[in-house]
Amino acid sequence: MGRENENVLEDLIKKAGGCAVVDGGFSTHLEHLGASINDPLWSAISLIKDPDLIKRVHLEYLEAGADIIVTSSYQATLPGFQSRGLSMEEAESLLRKSFWATVKGKSGYNYNRALVAASIGSYGAYLADGSEYSGKYGESVTLEKLKDFHRRRLQILVEAGPDLLAFETIPNKLEAQACIELLDEESVTIPSWICLSSVDGENAPSGESFEECLEIINKSSRVSAVGINCAPPHFVLSLIQRFKESTGKAIVVYPNSGEIWDGIAKRWLPSKCFDDEKFELFAARWRDAGAELIGGCCRTTPCTIRGISKVLKERI
Repeated sequence: MGRENENVLEDLIKKAGGCAVVDGGFSTHLEHLGASINDPLWSAISLIKDPDLIKRVHLEYLEAGADIIVTSSYQATLPGFQSRGLSMEEAESLLRKSFWATVKGKSGYNYNRALVAASIGSYGAYLADGSEYSGKYGESVTLEKLKDFHRRRLQILVEAGPDLLAFETIPNKLEAQACIELLDEESVTIPSWICLSSVDGENAPSGESFEECLEIINKSSRVSAVGINCAPPHFVLSLIQRFKESTGKAIVVYPNSGEIWDGIAKRWLPSKCFDDEKFELFAARWRDAGAELIGGCCRTTPCTIRGISKVLKERI
């Protein structure tokens, strides 16, 4: 199921000189451009209200030097759309739209090498209660429930034809296992990456060790890369080093700015922030430590990615 070029990610990394650039914060840049996303659907609300703005965000990241642009489907779930009164048919159409908006954004820029990664956010992202940063889903959330939740969205996105799949902010071992089993059950041939999250720089949000999570992920030949997203950037260097000791897969990192998201108050709290200059400095260190895919997450911008791209492509 999906495209046949299973080496597309590996090929991109080689062409990029050993470390490719992932784009930056999507939802928060939508806000910078004037979008109102204070909604349980978060950035996915723009698929309904302002799809042209989504294309603009993708184009700005391509112009900044991104080798991979990630779709706006992180919080685009079928139950989420249906909770807005949309039919299943309408919900599925919007999910496909997240992919085609990315393709159209890419078509506005003369750069054929850039890949499109379809974002699949965690179950916690759908709950919109911050549980992607706690991993506490409750005893009623079983492996089968997580697979059922993700299955149809995965099918639709794979059918759309992205180059890559990006499972993002996975907070616990159970959901990592659900993602891996789904890839097998659906016979997905599109290369995938799984990004865990962290709030303490030591473990997954659930309290499980990264080594426990990686033990499961390492068993899947369908997962080409593994790493961390939307964690504070000052955690990243040591986590790359730990991951390199526990996996032979490519390492992908795209941290947030360092600000902390309060899922209850729905606002960003100041913390140890990296400015664009510091991201540029640390991107080189992350690459030298072994990361092969580097970008940014929440509160990073095209300016951030431009700096990362500059330092990573100096060797090409």
